[in-house]
Amino acid sequence: MSLYWGALAAAICSSLVGQVLLKAGAEALSGASFLAQMLRWQTMLGLCFYGLGALLYIMALRRIPMSVALPCTAASYVLIAAIGWYFFGETMGAQKIAAITLIAAGVALLATA
Repeated sequence: MSLYWGALAAAICSSLVGQVLLKAGAEALSGASFLAQMLRWQTMLGLCFYGLGALLYIMALRRIPMSVALPCTAASYVLIAAIGWYFFGETMGAQKIAAITLIAAGVALLATA
């Protein structure tokens, strides 16, 4: 069973890396055309990481119930908010911190159910 939880964790991490790369690709060419943005190496690599995340998620679903696996992917929201704040200068107010805390608590509670 731990192999499948490892696949789920890897899927979450892979999707997170993909999200960061897509954001980096979008910021690098904020005034460029959509096609130019799609052809940036960050965007293409980000899409590859998303694909890898999907494959790993499929593997995890072989033994982890979908009603548990999908909500566990919300763990990436916690990390992506911190990455967005640190690397991209996104705001992190009290309301956002409270919401992220609730998400983290929910994921932890569900993962142990």
